Amino acid sequence: MSSSSSHSKRGAGFAAGEVAAAAARLVAEVARESSDSWAGAAGAAAQATALAKRCERLAEDDAEVFGTALDALAAGSPDLTTLLERAADVPLQIAEAAADVAATAALVAERCDGVLRADAVAAAALAGGAALAAGHLVRANLLVEPDDEWVTRARRAADDAQGSALRALDSGT
Repeated sequence: MSSSSSHSKRGAGFAAGEVAAAAARLVAEVARESSDSWAGAAGAAAQATALAKRCERLAEDDAEVFGTALDALAAGSPDLTTLLERAADVPLQIAEAAADVAATAALVAERCDGVLRADAVAAAALAGGAALAAGHLVRANLLVEPDDEWVTRARRAADDAQGSALRALDSGT
């Protein structure tokens, strides 16, 4: 989906996806720079790179579905329910992808060159924040109830990301 669409709106979901993507790119760089001292660095770098691409795509998707949902809400569209569901689903995917970024960052922080550890830890914290922000957007959706499966999954992703960020903070100590 293109961000040039007339329906596109770069809100908090877009920002969360971009932050998670930036965190993943940072993790990939730390892993690549640790390849002399860590045999698994190339695999971690490849995983982080794939996550960065996924988060970038999800950020753009979020801008599209959020803008479309806002337009439908303003117009009282008969497709409103479907569009709001999609507008909750994309932030959920961002939260889950950000949790994966945080987990990868924690792994890299535990195994990378010690000089680079602070960057991996910071990436885990950034991804944790992105997961928390995206999870909040799922809960803020007009169709989602507090005990909804989407909310449960969003909370789990945010909790997992925060746990990974804490694990990264404890690495190398």
